[in-house]
Amino acid sequence: MFRATAETLSTIAADPKHLGAEIGFFAVLHTWGQNLLHHPHLHCVVPGGGISPDGTQWVPCRPGFFLPVRVLSRLFRRLFLSYLQQAFDAGNLQFFSSLEGLYDPQAFTRYLDPVRQQEWVVYAKPPFAGPQQVVNYVGRYTHRVAISNHRLVDIEDGQVKFHWRDYRDHNQQKIMTLSADEFIRRFLLHVLPSGFHRIRYYGFLGNRYRKEKLEHCRQLLGMAPPNESSSQPQEDYHDRYERLTGHSLRECPVCHRGRMITVKLLARVRSPPAVPDTS
Repeated sequence: MFRATAETLSTIAADPKHLGAEIGFFAVLHTWGQNLLHHPHLHCVVPGGGISPDGTQWVPCRPGFFLPVRVLSRLFRRLFLSYLQQAFDAGNLQFFSSLEGLYDPQAFTRYLDPVRQQEWVVYAKPPFAGPQQVVNYVGRYTHRVAISNHRLVDIEDGQVKFHWRDYRDHNQQKIMTLSADEFIRRFLLHVLPSGFHRIRYYGFLGNRYRKEKLEHCRQLLGMAPPNESSSQPQEDYHDRYERLTGHSLRECPVCHRGRMITVKLLARVRSPPAVPDTS
């Protein structure tokens, strides 16, 4: 999904019929919906323009329009299904339960045939309140888990109740009740494999040349370089947590009036050595 998305955006943006520039962006994996079922998709944050092929100018997108979503969706569909077929041919896909029959190549092809004809959805929109709002939103969003504690209503008699928003029913907030086993199963669907990166960077935001490319973008846009000497001191994690969540790590969790301060750091207590049994 990451590879197909990155190739789609880069290819269409580089096409002179659309933008004709090298763009940069980052993609964030999101795997859950409000009901905690598996719903993998990517959120991409893309600047509204890019570097011209000869590197001499910044190419802005049209006001209120970036790239045609219908063109993006069809190229993404072709690339994604191509990479999926490659994974199948290499034996990298596994099928279980009712899907075990898809191990047969002909059955796998028949299964994908309707998907090849269906229109896929790529959604693009400008930020409602400017770039800073996007940065603030992504900063809170990227490291969330599938469900936060405030949505939990009750845990009793082997059942878990939680709030969820039904987007298909006029965005109504409802309460869902699941068995504890099913709730845990759905939650664990969204635990990423070890070493898997949820956030990935591409184009002129790619890790390898990011510093040089961003400096080039600033020059093309006539922006002053960042003044590192006058930058604010690094924000303490206590302050950052309070700014993002509205809760203070310094506040006493019992009385909510007192202020927590460090009095003493206790040395780690080591367990006494085991006494061998000589009986």
